[in-house]
Amino acid sequence: MHKALSCIIIFMVISLSAQNITYGAETNQKEDEEKLMSLYKKVEAVTNIPWYILAAVDQYERNVRHSRKDIPKAEGLVEIFIKPEIWAGPLNPNIEDKNPRSIGLFGGIGEDGDGDDLAELTNDQDVLYSFANYLRSYGTDIENLKIGLWDYYQRDKTVGIILGHMKLYKKYGHLNLAKHSFPVPLNHNYSYKNTWGDARGWGGRRIHEGTDIFANYGVPVRSTCYGVIEMKGWNRFGGWRVGIRDIDNTYHYFAHLNGFADGLQTGQIVEPGQLIGSVGSSGYGPPGTSGKFPPHLHYGLYKDNGRTEWSFDPFPHLKSWERAERQKKK
Repeated sequence: MHKALSCIIIFMVISLSAQNITYGAETNQKEDEEKLMSLYKKVEAVTNIPWYILAAVDQYERNVRHSRKDIPKAEGLVEIFIKPEIWAGPLNPNIEDKNPRSIGLFGGIGEDGDGDDLAELTNDQDVLYSFANYLRSYGTDIENLKIGLWDYYQRDKTVGIILGHMKLYKKYGHLNLAKHSFPVPLNHNYSYKNTWGDARGWGGRRIHEGTDIFANYGVPVRSTCYGVIEMKGWNRFGGWRVGIRDIDNTYHYFAHLNGFADGLQTGQIVEPGQLIGSVGSSGYGPPGTSGKFPPHLHYGLYKDNGRTEWSFDPFPHLKSWERAERQKKK
């Protein structure tokens, strides 16, 4: 066979294999989401805890598990982590107890959710049912559920993130909220490079926790994700800025804005591509300070792992979202 023809055939086989892998991954994700939704609805029916609250807790815990090494990998689809001593009861001599009756005697929260007379930490339905019953012990209205979540996690930020996830799931009615958009429209002139980690001197020596996208004053700034606005206002470093929390516990930070979109408020749900403000040069001083540097959008990403929050490089994500939008327009 001719060498060039052989290369073409090999390339086609590799390409088709890659496509199959991609499509397979998408199919598996869709199937997993359908199975999870079925579980959430099933447990909702018997506990009266709304499915979107169960989904919000599970999604929060999923992201925490994937960002920490001290929590074991989940064995099923549900990723709510319940410590064995909480499951079996703090005074239970058998920390691996699966008997719902003895677990109850020792004050554990583990219960039998699927009717097999076992309360197993590795069983998705048992875990979800047990956590739902724990919440139900506080009541089924939102204020009492917030108290239950706080008692369990002992962290205000965690409760806030879960409530944000809950708002998103409740509004859209499905689990697939992973779409992203590039923060400025592609038909405007802009430029950016990887500036994450660069030194900054104003206000004390610090590192640059983001990517600067240079553009003219007034260029629209858009939400990069489905999320909830956690913060809107002035900061002496970032000027007029907006912070949005997405479904992956990631905080999207937009700074140095010229102004905000009309009616934009904290607690508001936003979608990928939705207008949130415009490019400016605000910051480095008291409220209203502007013009100390060329107009640009400072865009940062921060991850919460249930204990703390840290910045990570947004540049690869920006490149990926920009590329995806350009391909979609072709």
